Amino acid sequence: MYREKKPISFLTAHDYISGVLADRAEVDAVLVGDSLAMVCLGYSTFDSAVKMMKRGKADAVKIEGGKELVPSIKKLTTMGIPVLGHIGLTPQRQSSLGGFKVQGKTADSALSILEDAFALQEAGCFAMVLEAVPDRVGELVTQRLSVPTIGIGAGPGTSGQVLVQLDMLGGFDSFVPKFLKRYANYLDDNVRAITQYRDEVKSHQFPQKEHCYTIKDQEFEKFQETVNQLYPVNN
Repeated sequence: MYREKKPISFLTAHDYISGVLADRAEVDAVLVGDSLAMVCLGYSTFDSAVKMMKRGKADAVKIEGGKELVPSIKKLTTMGIPVLGHIGLTPQRQSSLGGFKVQGKTADSALSILEDAFALQEAGCFAMVLEAVPDRVGELVTQRLSVPTIGIGAGPGTSGQVLVQLDMLGGFDSFVPKFLKRYANYLDDNVRAITQYRDEVKSHQFPQKEHCYTIKDQEFEKFQETVNQLYPVNN
């Protein structure tokens, strides 16, 4: 797709059901990334990279960072572990970047991102996520590389796009980044559904007959008779 200049669709998935949704929607790649190991599972490092490949059946691992990670990335790629880079805004280290802020808004900072991109490419990254940079910076960086870029808030000029699945489905409303487009109202729809369920339970509207299993009259009468004999009602 990269060689043919066809946009590549990535989507995050951190569990079975989100993986099923992405798979059935036929996105090109499912991105789990370091956010699973560090955020969801609480790991502090990437020591589990080999386990992810062998036991988790991952096709690659993603690591956030630029030039400073070249030795680690080279070690992994030399071992035969494909690495997807991640530059620009790196959420796992956002506190050192001044928070969740757009990166590359000055000529110097944009050049630093390009230098990181070249360094990761040289270290063996097969592609890299480019997050929260001006669209023209994202396009120029993409043009200069010989590996794909997967943009998230990096404009349409990247080789592909990625969004966090729960974000694009409307799973959060406390923080909505500029680059996010919501394709559903997951939070509102599901709160509404659960509220309806609660109300129907309290008003005896659920469950109805169609939600119940049946027993033959003869068998129930036999059961009832036995119960009455063994466990009579205590008045």
